[in-house]
Amino acid sequence: MAGERRIIFNADDFGLDPAVNAAVVSAHRRGILNSASLMVSATAAAEAITLARKLPELGVGLHLTLVDGVPILPAAQVPDLVDGHGRFAADLWKRGFRYFFLPRVRRQLAAEISAQYAAFADSGLSLDHVNAHKHLHAHPTVLRLLIEIGKRFSLRAVRVPREPLGLARQLAPVSAGTALGARLLSTWAGGMRRVIRAHGLLCNDLLLGLQSTGQMDVRRVRRALAIAPAGQLTELYFHPAEEQTAALRELMPDYRPVVEWQALCDSALVEELCAQGIRTGSYRDFARG
Repeated sequence: MAGERRIIFNADDFGLDPAVNAAVVSAHRRGILNSASLMVSATAAAEAITLARKLPELGVGLHLTLVDGVPILPAAQVPDLVDGHGRFAADLWKRGFRYFFLPRVRRQLAAEISAQYAAFADSGLSLDHVNAHKHLHAHPTVLRLLIEIGKRFSLRAVRVPREPLGLARQLAPVSAGTALGARLLSTWAGGMRRVIRAHGLLCNDLLLGLQSTGQMDVRRVRRALAIAPAGQLTELYFHPAEEQTAALRELMPDYRPVVEWQALCDSALVEELCAQGIRTGSYRDFARG
């Protein structure tokens, strides 16, 4: 519908920590959260799956994790993807280069991506969407494998990390250095969108909150609602938690997960969405539409 504003409110890192899981449940039950992206290899993933099975209206997708986490497969099967501690290596530039040029590494990457899809399928949850931690699916090799393998697991929607700089600046100040990266990512995301749609898959047009990651308080969410354009599918994404545990603080010291959770549960925002006639839902809801 050309004049309709359509928005998905999504929580990343579902399964990372019990405090994240609790925030997803409460923000869905009494707030504006429509969907969540599950890290299948994270420490609290089993709890997240149990909780999600009791929330049939929550669209749960796969948060493909290839950095800042551990693989599903034994480290010995993916030695080129992990460091000496068995965690995904953090040197993304080097890893990205190897993904692109080394067939051995691509085979390991494909095996791990397949294993994460299979782990999600074993949960019994319906696959709402797929995206990647740290937006690593912007890498062309990862995106290709995500789509090719995903088709075996009923993939229907993929996130595009596209936030035009003009919109990002309406949510928060953007430094000159960050602006350059934002322009490059936005340009690259346009190509991602073409690839995803060429495969007959649904994707969002915009991702608001990208440059405000971890800082989406009520004021910024309200501003995002005001600037979300009609006729496009917009995703607002969050990293909520009911408390900033020691583990979350170590992983994301600059994030404000409790503030984001509070924003998602704000009763006034629930009323504003209804008053403004904004249509909300998960990817599967918009795929049906």
